[in-house]
Amino acid sequence: MWPLFALVLGLVIGSFLNVVIHRLPKGESLAYPPSYCPSCGHRLGPKDLVPVLSYLALRGRCRYCQSPISPRYPLVEAITGSLFLLAALFYPPSPMAFLVFAFLAFLVALAFIDLDTYELPDALTYGLLFLGLAASYFLAFPLPFRKSLDGALMAAGGLGLVAGYGGLFLRRFRERRPEVPVGPHQVHMAALLGALLGPGVGMALAFLTWALSARTGRPVVLPDRLTLPLLPVALLLAPALGLDLLESLKGSLVAAGGLALAGGLYWAFRPAPPEEEEEPVAMGYGDVKLLGALGAWLGLYAFLALLLAVFLGAAFGLVLRRQKIPFGPYLALGGVVAFFFGEAIWKAYLHLLGI
Repeated sequence: MWPLFALVLGLVIGSFLNVVIHRLPKGESLAYPPSYCPSCGHRLGPKDLVPVLSYLALRGRCRYCQSPISPRYPLVEAITGSLFLLAALFYPPSPMAFLVFAFLAFLVALAFIDLDTYELPDALTYGLLFLGLAASYFLAFPLPFRKSLDGALMAAGGLGLVAGYGGLFLRRFRERRPEVPVGPHQVHMAALLGALLGPGVGMALAFLTWALSARTGRPVVLPDRLTLPLLPVALLLAPALGLDLLESLKGSLVAAGGLALAGGLYWAFRPAPPEEEEEPVAMGYGDVKLLGALGAWLGLYAFLALLLAVFLGAAFGLVLRRQKIPFGPYLALGGVVAFFFGEAIWKAYLHLLGI
């Protein structure tokens, strides 16, 4: 009965996620007004809200105005139900199983919102991050807290640096206008200092420049044209400086991730003013926050989720031939695969290498 219960629960949660996907980006209440037809505005009754079955019974049309209903609604319900069923096959009835259900529900909502708006709401990315850290702290699930925290920081820092290097190349090495009081410049600076001085010192110095920028109202940062090229040089020279290469790399990623997630949380409560001239970017920081949240649940397997997302994005991009493809859905799918099958994939890869 447990898999059947999980399937039904997933269908019901999927119905609620349709409300979240539709209303959250618009800033509307999730509770009021009750569900209604987006075409005629008629309030939907219980017979109209049975997941998947109502859509099939009504043949994809509103009962009241006969307007077509988007197949997106039963698709979200079916995907959520299927994921909950998959989770039930891995986890018996327990608080851990319901945490996995929550993890999957967050990812479904984030994926479809990103498809619609090309944005990943901070309420969901940070909600997923803090839920993973809290579960690790209180239940040591899905990871011990230290591994969960390191995974979140390193994953966010790694993708933040990818975004930094990509943006630098897109701008043809022109300097980006620094954000005040905090922005990617502090992330890149924290990465360089973290590699040389350790993550604690790297973050402390970057936070100091954040405080000075806030105090003076002017950016107090090192230029990207200095920090980003120097970072790989610092890592290569780490053994010559008496530093362990892996520890330097970890210090760089942890420091960068700490600034990326802290800065993102700051701007979540204080939205940035619109830029006068839009600058080219390789990747939005919503993806950085999402991968950081995945790191809290997956640890270092978050990088496997990133690798899977890159391959999936490239494959779907070639098939669909779309110039602009949101990366969030692929990160979410990569996160699901890595969560359930990451260890098996890694062992198969090592076996293929003969290790």
